[in-house]
Amino acid sequence: MATNFDFLKETDVNLYDIISDAEKLYRDEYFEQCISQTRRFAENVCKNVLGKKRTTEETFDQMLATLKDNAQGSEQEKEFIEDLYFLKKCGNKSVHASSVKQNGIDALECLQRAFEVAINYKVYSKNGSLDTLNLHYDIKLLATGKKDKTLAQKYRQAEEKNKKKTTIKKTNSSNKKVSETTRKKQPKKQHTSIKSVPKKEKISLYWYIVGFFTVVAFSLVIFLLISK
Repeated sequence: MATNFDFLKETDVNLYDIISDAEKLYRDEYFEQCISQTRRFAENVCKNVLGKKRTTEETFDQMLATLKDNAQGSEQEKEFIEDLYFLKKCGNKSVHASSVKQNGIDALECLQRAFEVAINYKVYSKNGSLDTLNLHYDIKLLATGKKDKTLAQKYRQAEEKNKKKTTIKKTNSSNKKVSETTRKKQPKKQHTSIKSVPKKEKISLYWYIVGFFTVVAFSLVIFLLISK
């Protein structure tokens, strides 16, 4: 399961295990135990930073006092020591409390302070990459144990999505043009107009008979006139 302290794993596995357990305790709503675990983390960091400068110091208070005496006065050192004092104070209060308060807000602040301590320790005590300074505490990761996509990953995903849409549009547009070109190239149907020729009217047999009897009647009348 991913944690906000994965960057610390390569630097110090022991510190990573301590603080990753603190996040698990928070996730399971064991807030008092989470606070105590962050104090343990801070004490071990302080011990590691002192290194050979540590002589007779046994308690966390003694080690912090020595660390403060050996500080060079930089802003980074002041913030580092201040965060360690905060974690010690909250841890002591949690351990010696007569009742369990289940204070999730304090536990979250302790984790965030421990996160700053871890970054400071990696970069300035262990010569870690300066890119570590750009890290931010992810509350969503704390709650789910799953890493959210970075801004760069979200950008790449959006870019790929836009490329797919553009490709689909180009394909549809190309298909449309091909369809229109094909339609234009197809030969138009030729409509042949044939003029109707008027049919010759035929003289029926009836009119032949009428004509014949007309001629006979006319001839008979002429004959009768002559015979008188």
